[in-house]
Amino acid sequence: MTKNETLIAYLLRLGDNALVLGQRLTEIVASGPELEEELANANLALDYLGQARMFYSYAGELEGKGRGEDDFAFLRDEQEYQNFLIVEQPNGHFGDTIARQVLFDMFYGLQLEALMACSDERLAQIAAKSAKEIRYHLRHGGQWLVRLGDGTEESHRRITKSVHELWRYTGEMLSGDEVDHAMKKEWNGPNLERLKGEWLKEVASILEKATIPLPDEQWMADGGKKGHHTEHFGFMIAEMQFMQRTYPGASW
Repeated sequence: MTKNETLIAYLLRLGDNALVLGQRLTEIVASGPELEEELANANLALDYLGQARMFYSYAGELEGKGRGEDDFAFLRDEQEYQNFLIVEQPNGHFGDTIARQVLFDMFYGLQLEALMACSDERLAQIAAKSAKEIRYHLRHGGQWLVRLGDGTEESHRRITKSVHELWRYTGEMLSGDEVDHAMKKEWNGPNLERLKGEWLKEVASILEKATIPLPDEQWMADGGKKGHHTEHFGFMIAEMQFMQRTYPGASW
């Protein structure tokens, strides 16, 4: 893999994570527990979709084959997406959504901050803009996590179960493969060993505030970065891609 190919692959992964999580959040617009949360959820989804557009557009420019953001978002097969498994998990109840957001955004925020120091100026700029948005996401999700965890007996039980069930999908974020290693070597990308320690520290801190016990070590699911997804993913992208697949080349 050349240096340029490494950067393209990494950009597509970043775009895939943002696109898939943004799509998941659009599914629950008008399903929040209160009006303010409805507005917040819609804004979170728009942030992720906006980030995906930036990552995809830059990847297309580097690739030089005429593909743009719509091609990457809507015209790839399931195995071509390399998002983390955690972002494709179903929304479930409100606690499931909050737990997924916090566990992912805690890593994503650290990843973006590290990318602000990478040697590719364009990616560093995108990371800086996106990091500001994710800081808000974390404040929002973190407040809800504490509110649910330190709330009623029922809310505590359910959010604890959500965190513990989603924990198996966190290992994939923190373990590097050939693309991660090449990105670090060629572009001064994130050091995942350092990020793992920081992530665990931050997650442990917020779980303590929420009175949620830190999950025990367990088997970790992986495969998303290789295009191997859970059964939920195919249904999601089938709905997401319907218009483009049915009416190729359609535009507003």
